[in-house]
Amino acid sequence: MDFLISAGDLAAAPVPPVLLDVRYKMGGPPGAGEYAKGHIPGARYVDLDAELASPPGAAGRHPLPDAEEFGAAMRRAGVSADSDVVVYDDWNGWGPARAWWLLRWAGHHRVKVLDGGLAAWRAAGLPLSTEEPPPGEGDFTPKPGGMPVLDAAGAAALARSGLLLDARAGERYRGEVEPIDAVAGHIPGAVNAPTTGNVTAEGTFLPAQALAARFTALGAAPGTEVGVYCGSGVSAAQEVLALAEAGITAALYPGSWSEWTASGLPVETGPSPL
Repeated sequence: MDFLISAGDLAAAPVPPVLLDVRYKMGGPPGAGEYAKGHIPGARYVDLDAELASPPGAAGRHPLPDAEEFGAAMRRAGVSADSDVVVYDDWNGWGPARAWWLLRWAGHHRVKVLDGGLAAWRAAGLPLSTEEPPPGEGDFTPKPGGMPVLDAAGAAALARSGLLLDARAGERYRGEVEPIDAVAGHIPGAVNAPTTGNVTAEGTFLPAQALAARFTALGAAPGTEVGVYCGSGVSAAQEVLALAEAGITAALYPGSWSEWTASGLPVETGPSPL
């Protein structure tokens, strides 16, 4: 598919896209400090916790943002209805995948993720800047509904009727450790598919054929309905992106494990049902 862009292609784009720097590390400080030390020229920083999610609560640690507030954040970042947008980070692709998913959910489909992130940009010998551009003047107006979404009931049903992937690390899925949420384990019937299996050692996504083979082996046969969750709906967006690259449409459960466990719903532990 065509949801990724290489550093070389980004640098050579005849019309520079709107660039969003979405640096986010689970449990770490906001990425604004790292952005200030150096970013792709012209990029604006977007705070995942503040602008790509609503405040944590019963709906999980990263609920979907209010559509109007999200639209305002994207307009400040320079996004217009006719903008090409490229999003990136300096970690593992979770933050930009969240922005990619949200923009598509909100009706803006001209968005790509920089494959390999800032590391790929640096490896190509391309420049960084410490100059922060002024707030943008975009005109983007969200129209939610552009991407499939699951709630808790839908996730539970899909685990029985289709394929529900748990994108967290195996030890969290199995319930051996749980460093963040109150309960360890996974949604009954879910299959473990850690996001680390979607990328190479260099942080770029596997080729589409390799991704397709991975997800087919996990049960994503033609005609099978697929959904994804994680701890709070962030890393799962990276998995939805990987599935899209493989030609597989998948729904996201935004509340994910943080909402599921807060609701007192059934929990399984142990290895994958496969």
